[in-house]
Parts: sequence; C-alpha cells; structure tokens
Amino acid sequence: MKEALLVLRDGTVFEGRFFGAEGETIGEVVFNTSMTGYQEILTDPSYKGQIVTMTYSQIGNYGLNEEDIESEGGIKAEGFVVKEACSFPSNWRSSLSLDEYMKKSDKTGIQGIDTRALARHLRDYGAQMGIISSIDLNPESLLKKVQRHPGISALDLVKEVTAKERYKWTEGVWRWASKESSEFGLRPMAEGSYRGVRSTTHGSSELNSAISNQQSAIKKVVVYDFGVKFNILRNLADAGFDITVVPAMTPAEALLEMEPDGIVLSNGPGDPETVTYGIENAKKIMSKKPVFGICLGHQILGLAMGGRTYKLKFGHHGGNHPVKDLATGRVEITAQNHNYCVDINSLLGQARLTHKNLYDGTEEGMEHAELPVFSVQHHPEAGPGPNDSLHLFKRFREMIERNEG
Repeated sequence: MKEALLVLRDGTVFEGRFFGAEGETIGEVVFNTSMTGYQEILTDPSYKGQIVTMTYSQIGNYGLNEEDIESEGGIKAEGFVVKEACSFPSNWRSSLSLDEYMKKSDKTGIQGIDTRALARHLRDYGAQMGIISSIDLNPESLLKKVQRHPGISALDLVKEVTAKERYKWTEGVWRWASKESSEFGLRPMAEGSYRGVRSTTHGSSELNSAISNQQSAIKKVVVYDFGVKFNILRNLADAGFDITVVPAMTPAEALLEMEPDGIVLSNGPGDPETVTYGIENAKKIMSKKPVFGICLGHQILGLAMGGRTYKLKFGHHGGNHPVKDLATGRVEITAQNHNYCVDINSLLGQARLTHKNLYDGTEEGMEHAELPVFSVQHHPEAGPGPNDSLHLFKRFREMIERNEG
C-alpha cells in the first residue's frame, strides 16, 4: 500500500499509508474518542474543515451503508486518521468498506500511524492545522503548504454545508421492525427535496398510540440549518413537530412570516464569530418565539446576547463526556463535537448556566433569564453516542406549550 504523510503545523510528522482517494487534504486535526459511529462522524457537517483522528484502534469493522448518514452529499470531514482501517467489514447491513466509502466521497485518509501518540500530542499542544498527502512525500514542502493556510477560524464554513433551499422533514427516529413490515427507499418531501427514509409499521399498539397523540397536537418548528444533523430532525419529528428546514442565511423576517411555534438553531462547523448573519438573525428572533440552540446554535445565541466565545485547547469530540444538569443534579453522558465555548460570565446576567462539563468545568448549557430561550453545547440527538439527553427535545416542546398559555 502506498505511503502517506501527516504533517502538523508545528512541524510534527507522522508516516503511514493512505486509504480512500489518493491525494492531499488540509484541515484542523482533532481527535474523537468514540469507539463506534465512524460513518455518522464522517458525515456530520460540524466536521467540515477538520481532519478527524479516531483514538479507537480499529475503524471500519462493521462497514458502511447508505442509511446511517447525518447529511447528504457524502463525507464532510476533510480527512480521516486511523490506526487501522478494516479491509474486511462484517455486518449484515454493510454495503461498503471504509476505504470504498472514502473513495466514493473523494476523501483522503491515513492509517498505520500511532494515533495514541497523535492524540496525546494534540492534547498537550492543542488542535492545529495539518495536511495529509499521498502525492507529496516531502515533509518540508507539506509544512509550507499547511503553514500558508489561514486556519478554519478565518473561514465561514457554514455556507459550505447549509441547505441550498427550504425543505420539509418528516422522518422520525429509526426503530426496529419486522422483516415483513419494513421497507427502505426514497420518499419525496415538500419543496422538491428528497431524503433517504425507512418506512415502518410498528407492531406495538402502545407506540402507535403515542405517535398518534403526537400528531394530533403537532407544533410547527423552523430549523436554521447551520449544518444540521439528520438525527436532530428525526428527534424533533418524534417529539411531535412539523419541521421546516431553512438555509442559514434566511432573513429573520422571512422566517417569522412562516409563523412557527418554535425555532431551532442547529449545530454546524467552524468559529461562530464568522457566522455574522446567524448572530444578527438570532438577535431578532429571540424575543419573538421560543428558541432551542444546539452546539454552534448555542454559541450563536451567546454572541447574539452580547457575550463572547473562546476556543478550547483541543476541543470536545466523542461520545463519553459527562455533563451535569445544575437544576436536577443529574449527570448525563453526552456526545460532543465542538472547539468553541460560550463564556457565561460575559452575558452579564442575561443568561444563567444550566449545564457543566465534568471533565474540565466548561459551560455546557444556558437559559435566558426572561425569554423562552435555552441551549446546550453538547449533542442531545447523539448519532453516534448515548441517549441520556434526548429529553431536551421534549423540554423544548413543553416550553412552547407553556409559552402559548
């Protein structure tokens, strides 16, 4: 297998072998501690601009398929770093190997390096720009290329992953169904968009009753797409929402004309300060409708309130981060993917802290002191990760119902 190099901005060089598409790619190198869920991670728009390093030793064991994606258009991460990319996946749902999936998305990866050493380096010296190449094996040449890159904080990555036009979403969370009652395929949605869906007829009368009750009390929600994951939309559907997704640049006035019951500011990639249009729109909608912010949406809300954000040394990326709900004292294990954090002290009493990360004490959630607005830094939708925080979608619906009263 052909050699490849990973060169970090500080001059550190890792030698390995390329997999996926032959070529060269630049991005901010981060590490993710999840043991599974590599397909969801690769297709998460929040990873746009980043090269993802998996700390688990073997990736690709159960292959990939056309259904477990978190966005359309293939892989969003710029590159992939693993200890070993499994060449012989084994799973009844698998249709592609990791190598084949990377080739299909024209993405370059590197394997055969000491990913534990790389993760320790990033932890000690911080996340930094890096370059993977299988076509230029000169470390000095690659170092010059990566040092010329302005860094992702200089880029508005949201514009590269947001929807091109408004669309409706109806798919709920996928549930197991019998062979006779399930079918896979494409179903047309409103606005001319299509989504891969799984249609199921559930055998549980209790479940069918719950779904029927949700539909009888449907609430309209509009989602600002800063790079939204499909699992956020699925969980909103399960919570009983009629969902419309709009591009990130949609003016607040146009969104409010849609008369939603609530508004969601989604996750997304990059530095929140570059998303100036999102910040300005958030300022206009906060006092008009209940708002729920997730990850980048949380950061945008913090900036819209007049606060500030700061960059973490190596970010939080993985599916095992403990977060404490300060109101209940409950500790939840959460999925996370972010490099920036809201400084709650900069909000001057406009918002209060609701969640705290137990690894490093950083802010994980807030709520407005007066308005029906709350947000979290972690990912309650998981995909991949634990489901401890799924109740936040129900909390959002309950907040909308209280606001109506």
